[in-house]
Amino acid sequence: MNKTPSSTYKIRFNDCDMFGHLNNARYLDYMINARQDHLQEEYNFDITEYYKNNIGWVAGSHEIVYLKPALYNEAVSIQSQLINADTFLLHVETIMTDADRKHVKAVMRTKLIPVNIQTGRRKAHKPELLEWVLSLIDTESDLKADFQERIKQVIHQSKQNNKIYLL
Repeated sequence: MNKTPSSTYKIRFNDCDMFGHLNNARYLDYMINARQDHLQEEYNFDITEYYKNNIGWVAGSHEIVYLKPALYNEAVSIQSQLINADTFLLHVETIMTDADRKHVKAVMRTKLIPVNIQTGRRKAHKPELLEWVLSLIDTESDLKADFQERIKQVIHQSKQNNKIYLL
């Protein structure tokens, strides 16, 4: 099972500022959409099936650092992975690089909270879902490092290898 799926996206004109840089807020959209694509393509996990059963996830927080601009019409690679999970939380890391994976564009960590869509209140993950989710975490890597340390790791790795192999 691929625990670190990635895919390529093209930066669109309407997502850019007047300098041709991807707008800061749009990084979140690209990275969240990539994770949704990865869930569907790699794990056949369709979020809409959960929504139909009044289960969803809301973003509790995002931490993001912008390292290099993503530019209009540029192809970027986005990798996502689950770094931690428990009964009431999913913690996802997403990394955007250039298509050749030589330059890190942005690193984001998102905490997702499961909720009942009808009540808007927190709802625990069902045990069978949590068991599957926990199987997606790469236990071989040090992904629980704090965010600033992880950014240093990713930057160091890119300088060492002249190409980023993010796991």
